[in-house]
Amino acid sequence: MSKEEKIIFWIIDVDGTLTDSTLYYDEHGNEIKKFSVKDAAGMFAAQACGMKLAVVTGRQCEANRRRMEELKVDYLFQGIKNKHSFLQNFLKEKNLCREQVGYIGDDLNDLLPMQMAGYIACPKDACDEVKNIADYVSAFNGGQGAVRDVLAHVLKVRGQWEKAVAQVFGESGI
Repeated sequence: MSKEEKIIFWIIDVDGTLTDSTLYYDEHGNEIKKFSVKDAAGMFAAQACGMKLAVVTGRQCEANRRRMEELKVDYLFQGIKNKHSFLQNFLKEKNLCREQVGYIGDDLNDLLPMQMAGYIACPKDACDEVKNIADYVSAFNGGQGAVRDVLAHVLKVRGQWEKAVAQVFGESGI
């Protein structure tokens, strides 16, 4: 069984992965982010195949909450300064072994927690240290559909992509 076939749970970073890593602030100090709509298709398809999604980010932002609510992610954890320690406890609590976990991230703060996953993926513009340990490097930059690309790649390896797309979007979605 391949690494891709063992994944049942995804951990996904936000800044630089679901976004292009740019932060905008309005005149009231509100943080504004740009998310790619394309990532939704991959996330919905993964969920249609029974995978769970946890979005884990070091920043606290209303934009994150709103977007993850729209995407119906299973878990959203914001303000997590030590992702490694947090994930050690969370994965143990959920009784998940390393091989069952995929991690999509892009930067140095993801390096240590990534090593708790059996499958590591990243956007094209991730830092070299992350790309060097990744099982899959997307052809897309963060915030430009990289998450969709990663999830689609894994589901295609598993032979589930077309069925998941048809389930989520109807037969015309293929």
